[in-house]
Amino acid sequence: MLIQPLDREGLRRQCLRARPFPFVKIDNFLEPQFAKEVADAYPTFDSAEKAGRSFSTVNEKRKVQITDAGLFPTAVAKLNQLLAAPEFLADLSYIIGIPKLIADEELVGGGIHVTGPGGRLDVHVDFNYLADRQLHRRVNLLLYLNPVWDAKWGGHIQLWDEDVKNCEQVFTPALNRCVIFETSDKSFHGVTPVTSAAPFPRNSFATYYYTKESPENWKGGIHSTVFKARPTENMRAHILMPVERLRRRVRKNVGRLKQGIRRLIGT
Repeated sequence: MLIQPLDREGLRRQCLRARPFPFVKIDNFLEPQFAKEVADAYPTFDSAEKAGRSFSTVNEKRKVQITDAGLFPTAVAKLNQLLAAPEFLADLSYIIGIPKLIADEELVGGGIHVTGPGGRLDVHVDFNYLADRQLHRRVNLLLYLNPVWDAKWGGHIQLWDEDVKNCEQVFTPALNRCVIFETSDKSFHGVTPVTSAAPFPRNSFATYYYTKESPENWKGGIHSTVFKARPTENMRAHILMPVERLRRRVRKNVGRLKQGIRRLIGT
């Protein structure tokens, strides 16, 4: 089996009592040789930039994602299929306690993630709804694919409390380490900056799971990704992030204005 057998009962117990929100960390998630094949198949940062979408904002920079499964190398394509298979979905639903999970065949926001030296991803909660398909986002799965990674290079995955005051879990992005967690308005997580001294990009594969049914306590609110600064990031909290939010708002309003003008002139 390319995904190692899962201790469903043990992982379910861990998930239910996990803090700051339901999650499990699974080392040696894939069969070791297959994990190596997937890692070896990953593109260089420059190649990923040519094939995927690059981010260069205040909250995300020097990060590339490739969501088009048609561009995946063979081993990565096989991994993507395994993570969407009915057998794995059944295990995942049992472990996380959310029935009827649906894999995203379009991999919105997911797929191959490559973060270069100097890259970052600030603390955030993810978007919670795909309006075009009426799907509620419920679970994140992150698989790390770095054969060599020194902790001094940064790039750690962090899980924060809902007020983003305390970081309660920190994991290095070691090869074949999988972190799975419930996605909610409280599941704040982020990545520590990858240092400019890192000799390699930080590689991971991300896939997200949805349900047709809304979460039990959902009040109808729909939001995109919500970023928050860490307690020590005063400059980001009070200057950089507000300016970035204003810039996004202006771009959005300009886009709406252009659409309105096109409709008026019939183009």
